[in-house]
Amino acid sequence: MKNKCNSLERIRLSLEHKEPDRIPFDMGSSLDTGISAIAYKNLRDYLNFQKKEIRIYDQVQQLAFIDQDIFEYLKIDLKLFELGKPINKGLETDVKLEGDYKTFTDEWGIGLRMPVEGGLYFDMYKHPLSEINDVKGLLKYPFPDAGDAGRFKLMKEKAEKYIQQEKVAYILGQNLGGIFEMSLWLRGFENFFTDLILNPGFAETILDIITENKIKFWNKALEEVGENVIVITESDDIASQDGPLISPDIYRKFIKPRLKRIIEFIRKKARTKVYVFYHSCGAVKEFIPDLIECGIDILNPVQVSAKGMDSKELKKLYGKDITFWGGGIDSQKILPYGTTNEVQDEVKRRIDDFAPGGGFVFNTVHCIQPDVPPENIVAMWETLQKYGKY
Repeated sequence: MKNKCNSLERIRLSLEHKEPDRIPFDMGSSLDTGISAIAYKNLRDYLNFQKKEIRIYDQVQQLAFIDQDIFEYLKIDLKLFELGKPINKGLETDVKLEGDYKTFTDEWGIGLRMPVEGGLYFDMYKHPLSEINDVKGLLKYPFPDAGDAGRFKLMKEKAEKYIQQEKVAYILGQNLGGIFEMSLWLRGFENFFTDLILNPGFAETILDIITENKIKFWNKALEEVGENVIVITESDDIASQDGPLISPDIYRKFIKPRLKRIIEFIRKKARTKVYVFYHSCGAVKEFIPDLIECGIDILNPVQVSAKGMDSKELKKLYGKDITFWGGGIDSQKILPYGTTNEVQDEVKRRIDDFAPGGGFVFNTVHCIQPDVPPENIVAMWETLQKYGKY
């Protein structure tokens, strides 16, 4: 029996590819590792916890803030670190009712909406750069200020409280999506895919604007948190269920050098050793060597149901270089639709594959969705408690 660790020690050891007392457990610490408000309410009711108003921390995905009672009961190892809101946002971000939809426009000008009846998420329907086709037009667009003081309000105090006082880890989130996905969201998917081939200079200008925005944000954020940070996140959905969204050659020409530049800046700016958490759904196996070369330490969500994403093989090939943060259970079929026995078998299998030697943080494959039965969440958690000890 290993000595009992606090949450901070448990995360550190896992990221160092050592075995702590048990596998760390994440639920609700980020936009990529959360739980739907509907599923969270159902879980609280199922466990007979006191009824509370469910607080939403991500409007788009409708993710629930984890209350302290559930945090302690489930022995969760990381807390949510919310960024502040821009003071000079310039664009309307409050939710409005428009016909059959709830709508809002984010600070980049991307329009999102969710059906009033039966809506579960906000989906994009307006891409602000869709009608801009030249660099001159781009330079006139009012992009948000990554250095806006509102983003960093109380960041220093919160980081110190978590790390120094509570001894709990957190993920320092980014201020926007990935370089590639933000380009898709701003231009529209078809437009930007076409830009990469037919108008590469224009595409690179968009990518550079996003890259500079990120660097400006990380410059201030890392200054604020100082030594009280362990994990920071970057992301980019670069793959689908069946393979890459763009060819590896295009990725290596357009995306990889900019990601590498961002991570090199983070390493240089950080006052302490930080581990870079990278989120991409889908069949990313082909890109993992590129991500390692860029300086990525952590892969999430490890979509084990996607093509080529076999947990045992991934651990064998990349387990010494990458921490697998996720992959604890298939979220497409087993977690929402499987029996409790199937859930237990799946969790045990992933633990057997990913856990040896550390380098594994247990989380579902992306966020827990609204249709997941609470009994399956509990079966997942109980199996982790039983088999997740080192």
